[in-house]
Amino acid sequence: MKAIIVTDRTAGIAGMRLVDRPDPDVARLASLDGASYGDVVVEVHASGFTGNELDWPSTWTDREGRDRSPTIPGHEVAGVVTALSYGAAGLAVGQRVFGLTDWTRDGSLAEYAVVEARNLAPLAGDVDFVTGAGVAMTGLTAWQGLFEHGRLTAGQTVLVHGVAGAVGSMAAQLARDAGAYVVGTGRASHRLAALDFGANEFLDLENDDLDDAAGVDLVFDVFGGDIGRRSVALVRPGGTFVTVAGPPEGRPTDARSVDFVVVSDRAQLTEIAHRVRTGRVRPHIGRVAELADAASALDPATRAPGKTVIRIRP
Repeated sequence: MKAIIVTDRTAGIAGMRLVDRPDPDVARLASLDGASYGDVVVEVHASGFTGNELDWPSTWTDREGRDRSPTIPGHEVAGVVTALSYGAAGLAVGQRVFGLTDWTRDGSLAEYAVVEARNLAPLAGDVDFVTGAGVAMTGLTAWQGLFEHGRLTAGQTVLVHGVAGAVGSMAAQLARDAGAYVVGTGRASHRLAALDFGANEFLDLENDDLDDAAGVDLVFDVFGGDIGRRSVALVRPGGTFVTVAGPPEGRPTDARSVDFVVVSDRAQLTEIAHRVRTGRVRPHIGRVAELADAASALDPATRAPGKTVIRIRP
């Protein structure tokens, strides 16, 4: 099979190479002796890549901390199940699926990927594979930040940083759909996109006063750094500060602070897919490229705003 591999931590995106790798050993996968319990083989049709995943330790090591390079990156997948291992449940051969691959195993920038069945959900035939790959990580991150960790409910106000980005735009849509009031942030050039993706208000981080958003029920932070530090104080007593950018430098007064790493969840993926099918949310997909062009498409110097999705099959 064709696959993108990385071998050098220091090379970054430029170190990506398109190579031939062995197809998954379906016979061994299905046997009791060789099975990794609960896996499925997915014929990948579309793949997503998170911009900083080459910096993650799990990209380079297995679950026991052993080096596993060369590795196949990409953890967002949409495709068709072609084989089941012993113990795989809830899916069938020929079924369209989407979700996340395991952090410590080869990923989805390849023609086939081996994934734990529990990390995938059915993808309806009226949702294309590019959309499925584009919404898997962004949708789960937004869902878990807002509802699982942020405990957002109707009538509350949420400040969403990076509201025109891949995750922020999904967070804004899900929050509005749940009946919350959304204050979005970003650069001045992002204002129209932010409002289009559901923000009720927009704060220009370069020119507006961030303190104008003080007293929100929830802050959803994707930036960290100085913006994250300043945003901690914006949460009202009893509210929550949620970030995906690592442990915050401070804690809000009389409020909760949560930093989290997204995990795949079939039930949540199903809820997200339902909202996509009914037109309530849509992923912000900035560019779709072919596998052979993955390195150039994912280059942060030239990457388009929104999610870049790599199409593996037409």
